[in-house]
Amino acid sequence: MELLSEIWATARRNKLRTALTGFAVAWGIFMLVVLLGAGNGLINAQVKQSGRFLSNSMVVFGGQTSKPYRGLSEGRVIELKSVDIDITRHDFTDVVDEVGAQCLTSATINLGQQYISTTLAGVWPNHNRIDKVEMLDGRFINPIDLRERRKVLVLSDRQAAELLPAGTASLVGRYVNVGAFAFRVVGIYSDQQNGRAQAYSSYSTIKAVYDRSDDAGRIEFNFHGLTTEQQNTAFEQRYRRRLAAVHTVAPDDDGAFWLWNRYTQSMQMNTGLGILRTALWVVGLFTLLSGIVGVSNIMLITVKERTHEFGIRKAIGARPWSLLRLIITESVIITTFFGYIGMVLGVAANEYMDATLGHNVIDTGLFQTTMFVNPTVGLDVCLEATAVMVLAGTLAGLVPALKAARVRPIEALRAEK
Repeated sequence: MELLSEIWATARRNKLRTALTGFAVAWGIFMLVVLLGAGNGLINAQVKQSGRFLSNSMVVFGGQTSKPYRGLSEGRVIELKSVDIDITRHDFTDVVDEVGAQCLTSATINLGQQYISTTLAGVWPNHNRIDKVEMLDGRFINPIDLRERRKVLVLSDRQAAELLPAGTASLVGRYVNVGAFAFRVVGIYSDQQNGRAQAYSSYSTIKAVYDRSDDAGRIEFNFHGLTTEQQNTAFEQRYRRRLAAVHTVAPDDDGAFWLWNRYTQSMQMNTGLGILRTALWVVGLFTLLSGIVGVSNIMLITVKERTHEFGIRKAIGARPWSLLRLIITESVIITTFFGYIGMVLGVAANEYMDATLGHNVIDTGLFQTTMFVNPTVGLDVCLEATAVMVLAGTLAGLVPALKAARVRPIEALRAEK
């Protein structure tokens, strides 16, 4: 207790020195926590966005030829056909698991006086696994709907709330008008913020009611066995060549078909996130290092200023260990106290960023997404950073303190105050 009182008295006599030491500690911890928290917020947003899709899945779109072939000019629009669905299902069984397709059309849905205008997507039953549709009530499109061309409908919770504000769950089982046709609502799904809300129905139904052409829309499937970027590239080339043979397209014309491979996208994203994490830690550690340098310099000056005081203490019988204990304890208390303040302020800054930037939704036109999610830093990281700062300040003051403790009292008394 006497030691603490002495440290408090010393801090009060040297307010500026104590404040500078504390600021260096707090600033280093604060910047580390804020940088890591902001980085984690960006990383979490990207992970959340990619997590709404099945990683080992692929979506195939028709494109436009980029070169002439067999007398046909470039710039031809290529539309996927039903034969392409059969090719995907039967010719690539070594890789492809479940195959489906999706066609889109605009529709107006009404229930009594309430109505909504939305995109109506005709899908196969595997779509909710590929796009990870989270059902809240009822069910998704099933194989019987597809086989029997049932007029069924799956709405998002927001769409359901617009049609029946009193209670969306009671909408399941009721009929609504989709244009001139009556469709039965069989399910309600969670409208994720980072997605564009659609109403879902059976692929075969939408094709029969709205589009009787042979245009397949887009093909979607999940696959297995493609675990490297090289394997995915080889499969994509093989798949493009097979479709190119059907559509009279040059085998090496990559513009004719667009393949959205979510597995390679996920691998590339993970690589980018790894680089971002490393960069954040490098910048954070350099920021922490600047705080350590500031603490070290101040502790060196502190010990030098107190050499005269140490001489007086030794002259009246103080042991060298008591001087070392005084310096070490003072360093630990100051760095720990201000390190905790920096940690708390850093966490508060992260919470503020989450409350502001975390609620900003960006509409890209294709989907809506949040660019900043849950900017948190583990307590272990905060404590370890504070411990490093405490250790650095202690070591910085320990070396000159050892030298001052070993000096003879007469020499210490001659030192400049």
